[in-house]
Amino acid sequence: MTAVNEDLIDRVLAEWHKEKPELNASALGVVGRVIHLADGYRKHINRELDAFDLQYSEFDVLATLRRSGKPYQLTPTQLIQSVLLTSGAITAATNRLEKKKLVRRVPDPNDGRVKSVALTKAGIALVDKAVIRRFEVADTGIERLNKKETAQLERLLRKLSL
Repeated sequence: MTAVNEDLIDRVLAEWHKEKPELNASALGVVGRVIHLADGYRKHINRELDAFDLQYSEFDVLATLRRSGKPYQLTPTQLIQSVLLTSGAITAATNRLEKKKLVRRVPDPNDGRVKSVALTKAGIALVDKAVIRRFEVADTGIERLNKKETAQLERLLRKLSL
């Protein structure tokens, strides 16, 4: 019988301990859980964003533009520095968002070779609704932690950031 709090990572570690007991698997206990949690949270967030006809990468671009403040416009370089996406994912998301008329590309006044990405009025309205749901999902993702545990986990994860 398995322990109440045993998870997939515990089972993986137990299997490795049985097969290769000389391996120090303590780091895998942390890293494996972080990866597993990230995957689960991303799937949950994507299901919630379906209601807004958005993919996670699209939401990330819209939210980044929105939190940048007026005029809700950034260059591709600024976007890359502000999101957790690759440049290719940003381009693909921006293309989809432009087709949905949620963003538009505008010539950069400082560099005619660059086209900034700007939110449209429809993009602002949509992201303002979607961000509320995104924050609610984040809250439910950590509801089993009290405030002290949440702050401690945030500090520890920041310490592990690459």
